[in-house]
Amino acid sequence: MAGLGDIGAATSRPDPMAPRFLTVRRRIRETADVATLDIALDDADAERLACRPGQFNMLYAFGVGEIPVSVSGDTSIGDRVTHTIRAVGAVSKALVNLKSGDAIGLRGPFGSSWPVEEATGCDVLIVAGGIGLVPLRPVVYHLLRRRVDYGRVSLLCGARTLDDLLFRKELDAWRRTPDFQLRVSLDRADRRWSGDVGYVTGLLPKARVDSAETVAMVCGPEIMIRATAQALEDMGVSATRIFVSLERNMKCAVGFCGHCQFGPHFLCKDGPVYRYDRIRDFLAIREL
Repeated sequence: MAGLGDIGAATSRPDPMAPRFLTVRRRIRETADVATLDIALDDADAERLACRPGQFNMLYAFGVGEIPVSVSGDTSIGDRVTHTIRAVGAVSKALVNLKSGDAIGLRGPFGSSWPVEEATGCDVLIVAGGIGLVPLRPVVYHLLRRRVDYGRVSLLCGARTLDDLLFRKELDAWRRTPDFQLRVSLDRADRRWSGDVGYVTGLLPKARVDSAETVAMVCGPEIMIRATAQALEDMGVSATRIFVSLERNMKCAVGFCGHCQFGPHFLCKDGPVYRYDRIRDFLAIREL
């Protein structure tokens, strides 16, 4: 039988299903249907809610519901947690429409993270398709903050159109950063665009990295992930050095509901970041 001390210890643990009530500090409109929310944290929350690049939180819009959203800001900043959200359903639309001073619920952080520490000393290749730039943005912040710890760093970014390209001012600043390669490709371009046109996989031959010494981090639509991973292997990057983020069907974030089961994996608990060789075979199964 458990002693009183054991009972007290068990009941003092935070309930992973109970959201914390926080406040939106700032909203930034990124595109017509995407917004970034800075959520204010006090000192206690900053310690409890500290995130690693690649992790996600469950964000709750009062009276509507909650959804999983990747952390999109600099995880070294302790007074806020940042999320970038595309309005595609009732909850995400409600979140995108929040304003400074509005209340928001948050559970987390949850999930695995990008291997930024393990990649120390290696070349790093980041490949982002569309909204996939969101969970990779904290990786860029980390690499730039500790630039001397890594070899060559390249970010290849794709978007459908110029109007869909996220963080454009930030991308311009990164492009001017010494010893940091950035290339952007649009699926469809108009007269405003003079850069690369086509799918982001077309940029891979232009990446300035040593394939044998590269750690690749990839996020985007699953068809893009599969195509990119295959192209990276064809370039000589080992599947054990390719990491991908899979974010679909997550509901509870703690493996209770089973909605996000992916073969033997629960994406919310075992992912969302995976080493590619561990999930490659499951990605090839239609409608899994």
